[in-house]
Order: sequence, then C-alpha cells, then structure tokens
Amino acid sequence: MKPRQYSCGLDAAIDVIGGRWKALILWALHHGPVRTGDLRRSVSGISEKMLIQVLREMEADEIVHREVFHEVPPRVEYSLTALGVRLNEALLPLGDWGEDNMRAIARRRGVEPAPRH
Repeated sequence: MKPRQYSCGLDAAIDVIGGRWKALILWALHHGPVRTGDLRRSVSGISEKMLIQVLREMEADEIVHREVFHEVPPRVEYSLTALGVRLNEALLPLGDWGEDNMRAIARRRGVEPAPRH
C-alpha cells in the first residue's frame, strides 16, 4: 500500500481528528487527565469499544498520553500531549463558530441542539 500524501496542512489535521469522536475526546481532555470511565461518560453516545479504539489511534498519533497506574484495581488515565494541547487550541475557533451557529445548523438539519451549559 502506498503511503498517503497530504495536499496541505488542513488535510493532515483532518486526517488526525477525522471521525465523529476525536474532537469530542480532545475537548473532554482539555482540563487535564481523565480516567477511562469518566471519559466515556463525558463523550455522550460513544461505546466502550469505540472509545478504546479511538484512544489507541490518538495515542499512535501522539495526541493523547495513556498512563497506567499499577494499583488494585488498575487505573488508567488519559491526558493530552503537547501536540494534543496545540491541536485543541487550534479547534477552539471552530468550537466557537459551532456555538454561534448551532441552533441554525440544528434547525436546518432537523435535530435538537443540546442545552447550553
């Protein structure tokens, strides 16, 4: 299989955050380390299997760091790497745009926006 070539920086960034869950996981990790169960509860609608799969992809891309604490019971925490922090910062304007336009987007698509926090 021939390695993929990116046509621009946006192409590379979208490849790293592509899919439904990665940007939401990035956002859930923006305050600091989070245990796996808490992360699953923070990302509404994601299954345990999908969460683990996406976290592995993000770890391979060096966006998140996985730390295992050898305790009984074992504890695993995920946090953003420096690269992940920079990516999250780059997504902030996109999140602001989404907040500003969420109701109109939801109306056009026939979905109900989540209540604001």
